[in-house]
Amino acid sequence: MKKLTEQRWFLWITKYWFCFPIIGFLLLMAAVFFGCGERSYIGVHDNMDLFLAQFQMLKNTDSFWKHGVDVPFLGGVTRDNLPSELSLYSLLFMLFPTYTAYVLGLFGKILIGMFSFRLLAGELLGEGYEKYRPAVYMTGFAYGICWFFPAFGFAFASIPLCVWLLLKIYRGQGKRWYFWYAALFAYPLVSYFSYHGIFILGYLVLVILWMVCRRDWKPAVRFLAALFVLAAGFVVCEYRLFGQMLFSDEVTIRATIVNASLSPTEIFKEIWQVFREGIFHADGVHGKVVLPVCLIQFVVYNGLYLLGKEEKGNLRKPFNLLMAFILFNCVVYGLYDFEPLRSLVEKLIPPLQGWQFNRTIFFNPFLWYAALFLVLRRLYDAGLWQTWFANGIVCVAVLAVILTPNRYNDLYNTCYNRAYEHFHGQEVDELSYEQFYAVELFEEMKADIGYDGEWAAAYGFHPAVLEYNGIATLDGYLGFYSQQYKEDFRKIIAPALERVEATRIYYDDWGARAYLYSGTDLSIVSATKTVYATDDRIYMDGEAFRALGGQYLFSRIRLSNAQEAGLSLLGEYTARDGSMTVYAYACK
Repeated sequence: MKKLTEQRWFLWITKYWFCFPIIGFLLLMAAVFFGCGERSYIGVHDNMDLFLAQFQMLKNTDSFWKHGVDVPFLGGVTRDNLPSELSLYSLLFMLFPTYTAYVLGLFGKILIGMFSFRLLAGELLGEGYEKYRPAVYMTGFAYGICWFFPAFGFAFASIPLCVWLLLKIYRGQGKRWYFWYAALFAYPLVSYFSYHGIFILGYLVLVILWMVCRRDWKPAVRFLAALFVLAAGFVVCEYRLFGQMLFSDEVTIRATIVNASLSPTEIFKEIWQVFREGIFHADGVHGKVVLPVCLIQFVVYNGLYLLGKEEKGNLRKPFNLLMAFILFNCVVYGLYDFEPLRSLVEKLIPPLQGWQFNRTIFFNPFLWYAALFLVLRRLYDAGLWQTWFANGIVCVAVLAVILTPNRYNDLYNTCYNRAYEHFHGQEVDELSYEQFYAVELFEEMKADIGYDGEWAAAYGFHPAVLEYNGIATLDGYLGFYSQQYKEDFRKIIAPALERVEATRIYYDDWGARAYLYSGTDLSIVSATKTVYATDDRIYMDGEAFRALGGQYLFSRIRLSNAQEAGLSLLGEYTARDGSMTVYAYACK
């Protein structure tokens, strides 16, 4: 009996071994992020300096569901320019404290990615799914833990979910066909139109045209209905975005953004770079394991075909199609920087001026891991030893994602920094989540200076810190706001822009970061305890600052020319742990 029980346990572990690394990783994440709490080290770029502060602002002003109101940054920006409330990710921030919501979002992304991948694989593999179950879950897990742009992690992770729903509709399975359309209508709750939705709709149009050419009328009709249903779902879930794009006559900074214009040689280099490494917003860490494995498979697979050892039609096999799709997205990404082509798109479709059609690259992480699964499947079919070799490959791919310290790998960064502090007996220079926003420090300052909603600005740190703490800011970071306000704010920072040409180009050609810039350094804004500035003077037009309503300036640098700038020092405030010192100034 004991031997029989041991055999059963061995068979169960052999069949479901993948549960251990997946559950172990999720438990580790929970222990780190909830154990360290706000002392965790969270990615700042396009994250804590942008969306987390915006969600906190919406919470502070109770504006998640409001209409016709402005939120207090960039001199007052319409609520419609911020993330929709009809989003599963936004819902987390409505229900939970901001840090907790952010961590739950990381868990949600993993689960959505893994189970979406499993649903799609199960649909495609049919009865043969059980044989490949470990490879399916581990590949989906590897895809789910990729450190994508956090605010749109659900959108990246849910791509296989969308493909699964469309496949269900294509096959027309079951009497309750309407359920799949209803699910597709709700899909935008976990997606994002500007990053993925518009491209999914575009691909659907191409597929419908292809079906019509082939005279596959029934699937074409089903997909045509799916096109309208999905489009309606995006319009409903992101009605604020569509209202701003289609019905607002306000000229925004999108009209004056200057994009790169590269030479053919530079474009080719960029295509190769994104093929090899991807981009930081969609970092699938595929270059270390997935890419070499897939390239080896590509060479072997097609080499056998050329030698006559593979069946005909090899070029149309799923693996080759996926690789072609990946390359196509990389080429589109490079061609976006070919100015004649970009200008043509903007002339043909004026509402899309400034729109980045090179975001097709955002589909590549899913395509890489789908291609990896096809390699694993081929190894599973080859025999027992090849099966365990395949399992080893996918485990290494998972480890590559976990151990690569990119900007959004919050788990790695937190563990590394905490370990460094423990073994070296001193803190790292980087600011933790708690130290970055310094809520206690700013509450003390606001009470001491009698702050009551007046307009302010930040110098030497991100305005997001002020926004998070309920301080209205004239400065801020947003990719879609009034061109007129950009020009008005420019008057404040004109003295600094005149001194540093690179900063002038950065602001005039882009302008999403309306910050108070240094007149000597390229950047003095950082998420570190140390302020790296070579000049303690501020170069700003005090009269222009007051003309926009500015009354306070919070600086991490004690200004030697405060009087000249029309500022008077109210006080010096230091966080209890010494991580940050802020000087509060008032306009004279």
